[in-house]
Amino acid sequence: MSAADELIERIAAALATAGVAADTRLCCALSGGVDSVVLFEVLNRLQPGFGYRLSAAHVHHGLSPHAGDWAEACMARCARAGVPLQVFHVEVERLHPDGVEAAARAARHAALDTVDCDWLAFGHHQDDQAETLLFRLLRGTGVRGAAAMRAASVPVDGRPGRLRPLLALRRAQIEDWARRAGLDWVEDESNVALHFTRNAIRHRLLPVAQELFPAAVPALARAAAHFAEADDLLGELAAADADAAAAASGGAVLSRRGLLALSPARQANLMRWLLQRRAALAPPRATLDEALRQLRACPIDHPLRLAVGEWACCAYRDEVWLERAVTAAPVAQRWRGEADLPWGDAQVCFEAATGAGLRRAALEGATEVWLGPRAPGMHLRLDAARPRRALRKLCQEAAIPAWLRDRLPVLWVDGEPAWVGRVGVSAAFACPPEQAGVLPRWVHGVGERGD
Repeated sequence: MSAADELIERIAAALATAGVAADTRLCCALSGGVDSVVLFEVLNRLQPGFGYRLSAAHVHHGLSPHAGDWAEACMARCARAGVPLQVFHVEVERLHPDGVEAAARAARHAALDTVDCDWLAFGHHQDDQAETLLFRLLRGTGVRGAAAMRAASVPVDGRPGRLRPLLALRRAQIEDWARRAGLDWVEDESNVALHFTRNAIRHRLLPVAQELFPAAVPALARAAAHFAEADDLLGELAAADADAAAAASGGAVLSRRGLLALSPARQANLMRWLLQRRAALAPPRATLDEALRQLRACPIDHPLRLAVGEWACCAYRDEVWLERAVTAAPVAQRWRGEADLPWGDAQVCFEAATGAGLRRAALEGATEVWLGPRAPGMHLRLDAARPRRALRKLCQEAAIPAWLRDRLPVLWVDGEPAWVGRVGVSAAFACPPEQAGVLPRWVHGVGERGD
């Protein structure tokens, strides 16, 4: 098999392994550089055989004076191929704490996450993998970070999956294929700027490593694969621990006693896995260790809310869960029979029911129905045989900590509280058996606590 055929066969095999088939929506991340251009050309050639729907996306960072030319080159290439292209113009945070490189990468991936497709295909190759592993190891990464880039990462939380069909190939192989195919591409002048850390690794550190170990690049890529396997095993352990430590209330809530029964290493592994499932950046080890130390040290009836990056680890009584550290303020709004209404970072869904939830006739006969916050000194009667009780007391019984109470959604019917999220339905508005009802549910993001 020729080198040219081998490259095409490897890309085809990667697509088949990922399950790419007829009507799969596949988008090529097209920077205009040689790697993405080769990937685009091969994906275009393979499209008739696989039957997938190919598109492309280009991110215009505006960091180079040539950025406009690169975008135009990508538009011309896609126009010749008859492939639709999206061009994203992004603002890069110049004062990002991790530098312009990291800021540009974050902006690029945030834009690409919005592409309406099943898979995003990137032109990363084996040399990129080696550089990524060295970069992360020198920053003290853990097992997951040392796994570097995966050949395939499945779609999650509405974001497209990631495919890297060139990951087993060297940069030289890709450039050779491009020259033989007569392709043209753009060169990013910043790739030789040694003040960027990754460029310094590529041009200074890796050449020394290859002098000492000629097979350094494939060896580092192989090490990344070993780390990926270890990370998969740690994920399986965390999933088993999450099942074993699940709270009786279910959902995304853990039992505090169950979590603390694990060894400290397994507690940390479980928390990292839970954060990973929320697509959160891993917090510094010291931050996570301190959160778990406080969780272990505090009495079980002591409420805790500890920031671990963009999420917070919360504990109240025997329950532990994660919620966003900063949440959008809910806005009161009128309900006119919508299926759902936004509520801060979450939403309240209204489902048709029979003999459950709120009496539909009471809602339809009301003058005003509003979704809004609680009122000071608010009382609610959940049981027709019992007196009205302070919402504060009801929240305590429902294990709702003080910091959550101002975010509770309340459905107000002609000025009376008819339903409170995670507390329940007022007896005056409860739907009798066999009658038409409306069942409200406070729904959070994937993996977050809700009703």
